[in-house]
Amino acid sequence: MYPLHWDRRGAGPRTHRREGGLILYNRGRTPLRVDGDVTVVRGDRTDGARFADQLAALGTLDCVVDMVCFDPAEAESAIRACRGRVGQYIFCSSVTVYDKAGAGYPFTEQAPRDHPLGDYAAKKARCEDIFLAAHRRGDLPVTILRPGSTYAEGQGIIHTFGGATTYIDRLRRGRPIIVPGDGQSLWVACHADDVARGFVGALGNQATLGRAYNVTGEEWMTWDRYHRTVAAAVGAPEPTLVHIPTDLLAAIAPERARLAALDLRYTNIFDTTAARRDLGFRYTIPWADGARRVVAWLDAHGGIADSDADPFDDRVVAAWEALTVQMAARCADVAGVS
Repeated sequence: MYPLHWDRRGAGPRTHRREGGLILYNRGRTPLRVDGDVTVVRGDRTDGARFADQLAALGTLDCVVDMVCFDPAEAESAIRACRGRVGQYIFCSSVTVYDKAGAGYPFTEQAPRDHPLGDYAAKKARCEDIFLAAHRRGDLPVTILRPGSTYAEGQGIIHTFGGATTYIDRLRRGRPIIVPGDGQSLWVACHADDVARGFVGALGNQATLGRAYNVTGEEWMTWDRYHRTVAAAVGAPEPTLVHIPTDLLAAIAPERARLAALDLRYTNIFDTTAARRDLGFRYTIPWADGARRVVAWLDAHGGIADSDADPFDDRVVAAWEALTVQMAARCADVAGVS
């Protein structure tokens, strides 16, 4: 009997034997980051027939934790492969499924999912529907967890233009930091260790079947505070924050500003009451401590890029400042007219 975990990093399943030992199923494209007794099985869930045969060879499964699926076809494939052989199926969805222009905050698990933003969010929402339909049919006992912005050592810190580590170099060198909008929309971030506790709390937990849970950060930070917290945590000077309309950023750099346009511009705060009650979820790593840990890891591994190599931010700031001067001059004669 195995709980089965499909690892996002390996793009495949990872299984944990309750009595000890581990079976890791993935494509073998990333280094193994699991200690102890581990058996590795190579495979690819997108190869439906072979995938089903490999899962069948594992026997009856106590639990499947699917961290990877966001394609409805893969959800259907997983249901076929697991039907009648799995005690619980935990699907890692995302808070992106919510209609971010919401009617109220914080988002509860019952918040509307009518207008998810972007292809990824729409597919995640559709996968939720598919898995919950399987649950209602009795094909698969399903639990859904919805993490938000999740970070950990080994990656960069999310900012306006994604996760490039030039952001940290810019902070340390006192260079301007571009913030979408007025910097007052709210954001949360949660360390992977805290998110993982939510998943552990769901394992074998019958009270969670047929339900969805937010497992997110609980510090409600404006973007201005977010950046200032990172700067203080890494010993950088007080940052110069340059507020630029999100629509303008998306117009001049649609790929770089994609995350800002689809997600960061909106208030992202979530109610974790249900996860605390049913999963024992707890938010234990404050953002300042987590950011410090991430940057320390990057420093130790030579992972912080030189911002001199990317002049984009400075060019945008210069253009914005010039535009502001031009607009002020053109509107000076009417600016005081009501």
